[in-house]
Amino acid sequence: MRQELEKIKKEYNEITNELSKAEIILDLQKFKKLSKKQSALKEIVDKYENFLKIEKSILENSEMIKNENDEELIIMAREENEKLLENKNKIEDEIKLLLIPKDPKDEKDIIVEIRAGAGGDEAGLFAGNLFRMYAKFAENQNWKTVILNSNKSSIGGFKEIIFEINGTDVYSKMKYESGVHRVQRIPKTEKQGRVHTSTATVAVLPQAEEIELKIKDEEIRIDIFRSSGPGGQSVNTTDSAVRITHLPTGITVSCQDEKSQLKNKTKALQILRSRLLVVKEEKKAREEKDARSSQIGTGDRSEKIRTYNFPQDRITDHRIKKSWHEIESILEGNLDGVINSLSQAEREMRK
Repeated sequence: MRQELEKIKKEYNEITNELSKAEIILDLQKFKKLSKKQSALKEIVDKYENFLKIEKSILENSEMIKNENDEELIIMAREENEKLLENKNKIEDEIKLLLIPKDPKDEKDIIVEIRAGAGGDEAGLFAGNLFRMYAKFAENQNWKTVILNSNKSSIGGFKEIIFEINGTDVYSKMKYESGVHRVQRIPKTEKQGRVHTSTATVAVLPQAEEIELKIKDEEIRIDIFRSSGPGGQSVNTTDSAVRITHLPTGITVSCQDEKSQLKNKTKALQILRSRLLVVKEEKKAREEKDARSSQIGTGDRSEKIRTYNFPQDRITDHRIKKSWHEIESILEGNLDGVINSLSQAEREMRK
């Protein structure tokens, strides 16, 4: 393990040195790629350096115990070594988890699709809550969120919203959000104070590069139509909305948020490419008889993964059977505790 860690440390230092060079800074694509790689290695390197410091302290204390005549100092050194050894073992276990091979998609940017499910208008409001939660979480992570397409519901919220998130290791954290999210609360429209249950589905798609999945012109049909939505906006007065149908699979994607037909087409192709990549990978997994049994995330969209119970101020993730309180804080984007627990559980499963 030590040999592997030294190799990782050397690579990290080399990348850090590369990132300081002017020609790399000017090459945005290369700079972004190296920055992502550096970030991925940093946690391992930091823990390894901490491990080495503890190891050095244990050795120094052991030398003191051998050569010191003062009994009080010897006792103190022994007690300190006990604590240091406990900490060393803990860090070693953490490093072993970090060294488990990661999903190659973990570094990718993502496209998120949120759709209102059962529950009518309340489901649309809940879909809006989920979008705000992810947008706030992305902001906390210094990621960038861009809306690709949206269909607002009549009283607020969304019937559907599709957006991309770009940044460092986005998929590695957001992949756990795919599935059915259920909310239990008293809707604003409920006059008798009854608790209603509504749902929204979330799909997290790793963004597919054009080199990963090419779409042939003859495989798609493109329809142009007038955008729908709140009146009085220029997007509703021109035929700028685009619908792309992938003929071999029947998958349809619509984009209408941009005023430009070309921009809507580009976004629609971006979404289509990511959806097709997921279909391709799911097919491959079935053929290999590996339904991602070692993963918690990237789940089936029909799987109920989480319940947001407002009367009890409790969020429960059903996959790891763990609950958190302070719903309002989590819905404000403070998802770190939830995602870290899911990530830890997946690592444990993959040992």
